[in-house]
Amino acid sequence: MKQQAKIVLGLAFGDEGKGLSTDYLCQQYPNSLVVRFSGGQQCGHQVRIGQERHIHSNFGSGTLRGLPSFFTEHCCFYPVTLLNEYKILINKGVSPVLYLHPLCKLTTPFDVLANRFSERQKTHGSCGLGIGKTMQREQMGYHLFAIDTLYPELLSQKLNLLRHYYFQHYNFSSDELTWLSQELALFQQAIIDRPYKIADYDLWQQYSHFIFEGSQGILLDQKHGLFPHVTYANTTSKNAIELCQRFNIAYEIFYVTRCYGTRHGKGWLAKETDQLNIMANPHETNQFNDYQGEFRLAEIDYSSLNYALAVDAIYAQHCPKHLVVTCLDQRPDFTFDYERLNNTFNHIYESYSDNSDNLQVIK
Repeated sequence: MKQQAKIVLGLAFGDEGKGLSTDYLCQQYPNSLVVRFSGGQQCGHQVRIGQERHIHSNFGSGTLRGLPSFFTEHCCFYPVTLLNEYKILINKGVSPVLYLHPLCKLTTPFDVLANRFSERQKTHGSCGLGIGKTMQREQMGYHLFAIDTLYPELLSQKLNLLRHYYFQHYNFSSDELTWLSQELALFQQAIIDRPYKIADYDLWQQYSHFIFEGSQGILLDQKHGLFPHVTYANTTSKNAIELCQRFNIAYEIFYVTRCYGTRHGKGWLAKETDQLNIMANPHETNQFNDYQGEFRLAEIDYSSLNYALAVDAIYAQHCPKHLVVTCLDQRPDFTFDYERLNNTFNHIYESYSDNSDNLQVIK
C-alpha cells in the first residue's frame, strides 16, 4: 500500500489552530509519524484531550496520543527548551519520542541572546527564541546541526568560533553576559541529557502514514509574506510536498484559519480592530510578551485567505484540499462565508471548541 500523508497549514500569521487540527488527524490515524517541516521551538500548538492540555513547541502535536515526532532538516531546535518540555510531558505521564534529522539546525544561547538584543533595537516582532539568528548565521556559513550534539569536543570548538562571531557584531551588557553564562551551562547539560534520537529518512520506511504539522502561517512565509515582518522559513506546503514527492508519498492538505484574524508581532494586519466581539477564551495561549507585544485581532479578511490559498497552489497541485475553520465557539453570531473563497474543498470542517473531538464535517 502506498504511503499516505496529511499536511496541516495555517492560512494567516500563525495561531490558527494547527495543533487542534493535527491532534484531530492523529486521532483518525493513530499509527502515524508526526513530521515538522518548518520552524522550530517558537511553535505554540495547544492540544486538549479530556482535561489534559499541553502546548507543543519542541514536540509534534500527536505527543499526548503517543505518536512519535520527526523534525526534518528544514527545522531548528533548541536543546534547553526541548529538555524543559520533555520534563513537563514526563510529569504528565507522557513518554515523548522525538527524532531529529542529522541536519536539523541547532540553535544556541548565542543565537537566542543576539535575537533578543536585535529585537529590542528593531522591534521586528520576533518571538525571541533565536530562530531568525540561527537561520541568518547559517547563511553566513556558521553551521551547527543535530548531528554535532553527538560529538561534544567538536561542538565545543564550534561554539567557541560562534562566540567570536557574535562578539564581533554585538556589544552585550554585563547582565546579558551573565545570562549567557548561565544559559550555556543549561545548554550543555541539555545536550548531555538529550531526550531525542538522531535518525534520517530511512526511519520513514517503518510508517504507512504521516501527518505533516506546519508552523506559523502562509502570510509569514519568507518569500510570500509581507516583508520585512516575515519568518525565516517556508510556511507553505513547499517543504512537505517536496519530501512527499521524493519518497513517493500521496498527500492531501488541510488549510486552517480562525473565524477572525490574528497576529502576534509587528506588521500589517487587514481589518485590525480593538472592537472585535468575541467571547473570552480562558485558555488563549497568546499573551503580551516583551518581543512580540500584544496579541492583535481583526475581522476575517477573505482577500488575505484567498491570497494564501493562491500562493500555496503554486506548490500544491492536483491533490485533495480541505478547510478547517476554528474558534467558532467564540463567535456564536458569526457565519463564515465560504462562497467568498476562490477554492473548492473536498471537505470543510468547523471547530466549536479547543477539543478536536468536537470538529464537525459540514461538507
